[in-house]
Formats: sequence, structure tokens, C-alpha cells
Amino acid sequence: MMSMPELVPKSVRMSGLNADFWATNGENLLFALIAIAAFLAVIAALLWGTEILSRLFSDRRRGAIQLAMLVGPVLILLAIGLIWPAAQTVYLSFTHMVRIPDPATGINMEQTTFAGLENYAFAFSDPTELRTVINTVVWMFLTPVLSTLIGLAYAVFIDRAKGERTLKSLVFLPVAVSLVGASIVWGFIMYDFNQTGSQTGIMNALIALLGGNPVSFLTVDPWNTLFLILILVWTQTGFAMVVLSAAIKGVPVELNEASALDGANAWQRFWQITVPTIRGTLVVVLTTITIATLKVFDVVRTLTQGRNNTNVVAYDMYDQFFVRDNRPLGAALAVIMFLFVVPIVVYNVQSLRKVRETH
Repeated sequence: MMSMPELVPKSVRMSGLNADFWATNGENLLFALIAIAAFLAVIAALLWGTEILSRLFSDRRRGAIQLAMLVGPVLILLAIGLIWPAAQTVYLSFTHMVRIPDPATGINMEQTTFAGLENYAFAFSDPTELRTVINTVVWMFLTPVLSTLIGLAYAVFIDRAKGERTLKSLVFLPVAVSLVGASIVWGFIMYDFNQTGSQTGIMNALIALLGGNPVSFLTVDPWNTLFLILILVWTQTGFAMVVLSAAIKGVPVELNEASALDGANAWQRFWQITVPTIRGTLVVVLTTITIATLKVFDVVRTLTQGRNNTNVVAYDMYDQFFVRDNRPLGAALAVIMFLFVVPIVVYNVQSLRKVRETH
């Protein structure tokens, strides 16, 4: 009786957790275990040291000592991992890299020279870089507004519809999709363009069905930026809907009933009762989506790589720093992106403070 041919070679079947695997990754796994043990030891030492020191001082100083012992390491790690790199980035943005050949070897050596505001001036004067900044501002304005308005509309109408849970699940589903996955879905299913042959993209298929000419959605400037924005709006609308729906359910029923008795219709009750009551939530949703928009990188990287005037600051920062090796300009773009965030955070804090004072 003939035996079945061996579908998988023995060498492949045995290439799992064998000696070669442990020889290659054993040190990494050991280092990971040591790092975890060291972390736990440091936490235990901090807790034990805090308890011992708190017993040596009076009640007044005990709280301050405990706070310093517990918060101090966090502040140190924050300074090492965030503040120091941020300071280095700011310094780098004011410099210029010059390659000078070494007299002895002839190899080009990089030297850093102070350039002042040269990188920032270039970012706001060069036509290509200026278009990148303008595109980012357009993303910052349209994405939060569209996502919040559509999410608010969904929250209002779906709350009154049958099958609320199912409808909300369907709207929220894109939130769980990565931006790369969403870009692939929209780029190759919705926006696909064939110059010759049958149209496979849904939008172009509909245009061809109606007798129109297919459109290359991702190359038509400036509309291509809007088509990219719609992808992020699609992924953020579900988040806005869920948060705003919860806020709307928290509006006191008595306010709406009293307003209805005074003769206000549904539209007036919505703008005079619901919207002012959920103002704090609206600010949080707008701020969260705006910050997420500033960090948008995946959509542009996946579909256009910044071509056809679709670049944004987040992708251009990566491109200048890591691809083109123009680190000072990349650092300047990083600082510009940070400066975009600051007014948004300040406005968020002020708005929430006003809401607390009102309540």
C-alpha cells in the first residue's frame, strides 16, 4: 500500500521552538524577564520605602513624603521620555545640517549650525510646504465638524428608531477598523479607478452606470484631499455618535417636558435644551477628533504618499526626517504640529471650566 506523500518537509515541521529558536531569541526573552522582574522590584522598593519614611515623620509631612516618593519617579521618567526629547526636537528645528568632507579621510561629516527661523520660514514660504500646512488646517476643520455633526445626527435619530443596538453597532463598527484597513477599503473598493476596462470601484461603477465618465478620485486636486478626509470621518463618526448618545440620554426629561408645555417644537427643544446641556461633551468630542486628525498619517501614507498635493504635516514630518534625511525641517514640522495642538487644548480646558461654572 502506497503511503501519502509528505506535504510538509520535516525540516519545516521541526523549525518551531527548537535549538535555533532559543539560540536566536533566548537572550531577548531572558532580558524581557529580567526587565519585568526589575520593574516589579522597583515598585516594591518604592512602596516599602514610602511606608518606612512615612513612619519617621509627623502626619503633616507624611502626605508630602508619600506624594514625592510615588510621583517623583513618574516625573523623572516623564522628563527622560518626553520633555528631554521634546527639547531636543525644538533645538534641532533651529539648526541646519551641513556636510563637510573630512580632510584626512574625505568622508562627508555632518555638522550642525544654528539657522534661526530658517526652517520655519521655509515651511511657510515654500509652495509645497505651505500647501502641506494648508491641507492640515483643512483636515483640522472639516474632519471634526463633519464627524461630530453626522455623529450627533445619528445619536438623535437612532435613539428613536427600532433596533437601536444593531444600528449603533453598525455605525460604530468602522471605529474598530485600523486607518490602514479603512484606507484600503476606500481606496480599492470605493475609489478604485481604471483608465481602461470595467470599473471595479463602487463610486466609479455608479458613475459609469449613470452614463458618466470615471473619475480618478485620488489625483484630482483639490478634491482628492476631501476624499481622503471622508475616510477619517467614516472612522470617527461612530465614536462621536456613542459619546453624544450617552450625553443626550443624560439630559433631564423634565426640561424637555416643560419646554414642550411652553409650546416649543422638537427642533427648538433640541437647540435650546439638548445642545446647551451637552456642550461639554461636544467640546470633548471635537477636541479628541481634532487631535486624532493632526496625527493622521496612515491614510496619506497608504493611498497617495503625499502626491498630487495631498500631503499633511504628520506625513511630511516623517518623510523629511526619515526618508529625505532633512532632520531640521522634520523637527520644525513636528514643532508646528505641536503648536497646532496647544490652542485646541487651551480652548478645551476653558470650555470645560465654563461648563462647570454654569452647573
